[in-house]
Amino acid sequence: MDTKILLLAVASLTLMTEPALAGCHSDPSPVLVNQQLAQATTFLCNQHYSVLYSAITHGPLWAAERLTGRDVESGMSVTRTGVFLADPRLLSSDAPVLADYRHSGYDRGHMVPSHDEPDRTSQSETFNLSNIVAQTAALNRGIWTGIEMATRDLAREQGVIEVVTGPGFDQTIETIGPDQVFVPAYTWKAIYVPVLRKGGAYVCANVQKRPACYTETIAALVKQTGINPFPDMPAPARDETYNLPRPEHSPYTPNGDLDDEEKTVKSVVKGWVKGWAEKLER
Repeated sequence: MDTKILLLAVASLTLMTEPALAGCHSDPSPVLVNQQLAQATTFLCNQHYSVLYSAITHGPLWAAERLTGRDVESGMSVTRTGVFLADPRLLSSDAPVLADYRHSGYDRGHMVPSHDEPDRTSQSETFNLSNIVAQTAALNRGIWTGIEMATRDLAREQGVIEVVTGPGFDQTIETIGPDQVFVPAYTWKAIYVPVLRKGGAYVCANVQKRPACYTETIAALVKQTGINPFPDMPAPARDETYNLPRPEHSPYTPNGDLDDEEKTVKSVVKGWVKGWAEKLER
């Protein structure tokens, strides 16, 4: 088995990551509960979000933000702007480049979306490839966009929410480009609403046809990904089911039609979820 794949396939062990720098929007930082994920990582602080970047996967392991209704309102008046760039803070040997995604068959999918940011400068930071993973166009432009829209509306409704987004990998890993950027099996977005002391996570299959998502508890997400997004979240709340808002209709989906009816979602992900459950029980 490839060494990189082996590093992500080992059993989970507890490890505390380095604390976030002051003002880096992830205080406390998400905690890696899989020791192998911590190898060759770099903590990156941006104006409105932080990232734990992996030189093994050549992408973020998590991207954390404190999303406020005020920032969302400010961002609504800013036309999305930005140019995808290799992150200059990373060693060239560790960093993905635009050529890795060119003709790959995958979108450059934001973990922290540019529309979450309140101004042009902070929007441009989200286009750093350290905040990007390989997502299928069907997922990135469809239900994933709908989840991002619903998340922003939740921030406007509640005032402040904490959001951590990241990729998840299976034991068999596809790579793209000369740098062998890992392609996630799924992407996830965890949300905690401090005023309610409740939270949950969306998990979406990164597939080419009819991508679908489901929601799960934070405790289930931690077990599945090896990452605890909210270490300060009350323990009982991690096991509680929180009704996250339904994904909204993506403007990038033809006719605004998302195939996300409950019966369809269950049909599409039934086998996929069952497979993950079996792996987690081992």
